Amino acid sequence: MQLERNTRPTFYFIGVTTGQSSIMKLFPLWAEALGLGDAQIKGMDIAIHAEPEAYRQAVRQIKDDPLALGALVTTHKIDLFRAARDLFDELDPYAVMFEELSSISKRDGKLVGSAKDPISSGLSMEAFIPPGFWQAGGEAFIMGAGGSALAISSYLTRQEHGTDVPSRITLSNRSQPRLDSAQELLSRIDTEVPFRYELCPQPEDNDRVLHEIPPHSLIINATGLGKDRPGSPLSDDALFPADSLVWELNYRGDLKFMHQARSQQATRGLHVEDGWVYFLHGWTQVIQDVFQLTIDEPTFRQLEDIALQLQRAAK
Repeated sequence: MQLERNTRPTFYFIGVTTGQSSIMKLFPLWAEALGLGDAQIKGMDIAIHAEPEAYRQAVRQIKDDPLALGALVTTHKIDLFRAARDLFDELDPYAVMFEELSSISKRDGKLVGSAKDPISSGLSMEAFIPPGFWQAGGEAFIMGAGGSALAISSYLTRQEHGTDVPSRITLSNRSQPRLDSAQELLSRIDTEVPFRYELCPQPEDNDRVLHEIPPHSLIINATGLGKDRPGSPLSDDALFPADSLVWELNYRGDLKFMHQARSQQATRGLHVEDGWVYFLHGWTQVIQDVFQLTIDEPTFRQLEDIALQLQRAAK
């Protein structure tokens, strides 16, 4: 990364292919609507599972430059936390519990790291999971064991949901170390919902697990496949459980997983969601942190309308 001092207030986006994200064109429109003055957005592209120094360099850039206001972190939430946690003055409870962060902000001269996914994923799921959905005995199957998977698991098992929770949550991942880490972190949650962890290095392995999931379940692609890298965690032979919800966390890329689900939507009675609302909540939650403002429901709807207009214009 070639980083340089800023000449105007700057909000960073730390990801893999930031230039391809809608936010690069959307943020200036949002900034105008929110009255953020001449604040700009800059992308920091870091390779997946980069060396720790790359993450430390990114955090130091934000910490040391007075005009660097903060950042949204995607893909690298866990790796950045582990590489640079000592550079932060404060970490919120979710960041400490799950050892990941999605928001970097400054408050009273301190660098603050926060995990916003438990909030943004919850708001997103509330929009499409009907009340009482879990009373039918379905399970949640989350492919991927990164920060989003941990946040979703945390939301689904909240005590305030009472008995309206999955009968079981299964997480799969291509690598055993990340799976072991997820198991250790999720063991900190106070819940009676059982967890299962499956090593699935190949799409056919996820197909096998999917075949065991009962109807009325929630199936989630939290791997990043279909966005930063092409493909899907499932093969084209995978069969989704009947009357289930299917959530593709991505909103851009080849979205193969979503297309696989939609090809079975009518025959299997599926409800298929993409990651658009998750994208909106993820960004607005971090913007609130970085710019120290409150985005109420009417303002969120205004920002959503702006985003939809931009999306339509791009087609």
